[in-house]
Amino acid sequence: MIARLNRPDYDRWACQIKRTGGCRQPIHLRGKVEHYDRATGQLLHSYTTRTEPDGILRVPCKTRRASRCPACAETYRADTYQLVRAGLAGGKGVPETVSTHPALFVTLTAPSFGSVHVRREKNGKVLPCHARRNAATCPHGRVMSCTARHATDDPHLGEPLCPDCYDYEGSVLFNAVSPELWRRFTESLRRRFARISGLTLKELRERLTISFAKVAEYQRRGVVHFHAVIRLDGPTGPTSPPPAWATAEALEQAVQHAAGVVTVEIAPLARTFRWGTQLDVRQITMDGELTEQAVAAYIAKYATKAAECVGTLDRRVHTLDELALHPLRDHARRLIATCLHLGAREDLADLRLTQWAHMLGFRGHFSTKSRRYSTTLGALRAARQDHMRAEELTTGRLPLFDEDTVLVIAHWQYAGKGLSLGDQLLAAALTGQHAPHLGGPHD
Repeated sequence: MIARLNRPDYDRWACQIKRTGGCRQPIHLRGKVEHYDRATGQLLHSYTTRTEPDGILRVPCKTRRASRCPACAETYRADTYQLVRAGLAGGKGVPETVSTHPALFVTLTAPSFGSVHVRREKNGKVLPCHARRNAATCPHGRVMSCTARHATDDPHLGEPLCPDCYDYEGSVLFNAVSPELWRRFTESLRRRFARISGLTLKELRERLTISFAKVAEYQRRGVVHFHAVIRLDGPTGPTSPPPAWATAEALEQAVQHAAGVVTVEIAPLARTFRWGTQLDVRQITMDGELTEQAVAAYIAKYATKAAECVGTLDRRVHTLDELALHPLRDHARRLIATCLHLGAREDLADLRLTQWAHMLGFRGHFSTKSRRYSTTLGALRAARQDHMRAEELTTGRLPLFDEDTVLVIAHWQYAGKGLSLGDQLLAAALTGQHAPHLGGPHD
């Protein structure tokens, strides 16, 4: 750290760090960019990393995982918030009239795979976890009861009362097929809404569009459930109102039916999976209890999270020997080990359980939306890039060229990522971010 502070190029290094926004694991690039006049071939402007500190340019990693980089994850969360909110209140290219379209906030849960420790409250009072009179004893000799009143940070939350009775295989397989279960849910929803409306599916598509945005959230027991915004639009999407007969009540009926009937079968194991019985459907209003801001904030919060609440890893693990090197709680270890065991079967290769063992079998996108729901993350990022470029031109950091008359030749190479321990402390001080944990027996 002292050596970095005393280097003559410290100011330029500090400028790079500030421009990454506090990224904990910036990407290192080595290369150059040259601007030529297309007509004359004259070199108009050039940039090379040879004159930069350490001969590299540091750029943000842009990960969505808060466990890896809180700064970049916050940018992703803010973009997701704007994307979801635009689909409910307008903005970012979506007309404000979209706020009058019927919309529901739906939570689809996973079924039970065994009793787990939970925190329950009633009227502000914490209740016993599983207080049962004459509780049964499982085949493994454990009494299936727990009278503890768990705190919110109790590490036992989500862990099974009897690990040997818990259906670990079913848990990871549900995670693996949940994206397909969601796809079939959306198809069944459209078919059911068409039947309720007295139309064929083709006629429905000519008069109505059902748009959605959803995010996956891990429960403490290690299975995902989905939070979704489902909205009714006219045939052209948010720019046209839905027909008068397309109501929130009719949409709720279709949601409840679709959630109860769709299934996914894993033929090699003769197992069939469906959504859990707990289905939450609430109407979104601009001035009621569930506003567009509350929904957007809730969905955006989970867009940056993964399975860390279960105590699992945020990086891939490929073998049981590799898994043994990590200090994990028994529940998370068993979930990952089950993925690795099942992933070794050729008839389950399409589930890619080994590749996604650290995610407990879930291999889908954490946040998705239908095409017409609202703007896109790409459009939001492009707008940010244009704003930054305009600022660079205004301050003279970039030359002002007519893009149609300039040929840009760029050559970049990946040169690593991350910061040294001393650089991490300095970066935290420069950007106002909390300094990460810098050492320990398992690092």
